[in-house]
Amino acid sequence: MPSPRRTELLDACYRYVLEHGLIGLSLRPLAAAAGSSPRVLLYLFGSKDGLVRELLARARRDQVRMVTAVLDPNTAPVSGFQVLVERLWMWLSAPEQRPTVRLTYEAFLLSLSSDPGPWAGFAGDAVRDWLDLLVQAQPGTPLPEAEANATRALALIRGLLLDLLACEQPDRVRGAVQAGW
Repeated sequence: MPSPRRTELLDACYRYVLEHGLIGLSLRPLAAAAGSSPRVLLYLFGSKDGLVRELLARARRDQVRMVTAVLDPNTAPVSGFQVLVERLWMWLSAPEQRPTVRLTYEAFLLSLSSDPGPWAGFAGDAVRDWLDLLVQAQPGTPLPEAEANATRALALIRGLLLDLLACEQPDRVRGAVQAGW
């Protein structure tokens, strides 16, 4: 069981990477922002790579938890998968989600590099997490059809989110969404 101090520092480091990102992450400013020292972070997490892996695991857990809540038909009844995907899009594209979405995409792309380091496997794991949630959101749909629907929805959402992050033109992107899934 992790110590309360380790949990506290992980939370503080997570807030830091949400604001500053992962590229060029340096332990000294990270530790200062977390109210600790690089030595303590290395002791508690084993290495900088170990800390990054913990931060990425935290990001995935948080997103799965939040997306599960957004897709929960008991939260607000919906009629059909398309409406559920639109609800997911509205949540993910909200300005308050930008730091989390940005961090996710940064880790996603770093994990696809030729030398993924601590990000190795993040993209594949994230895709599987999201596809599982989107398939589960289609009870009664034959599995091949549910997987195809989920894959298409995920690809469209990912592309639209990247476009939104790159250009900050929410009206244009919203217009594409309103044109239909």
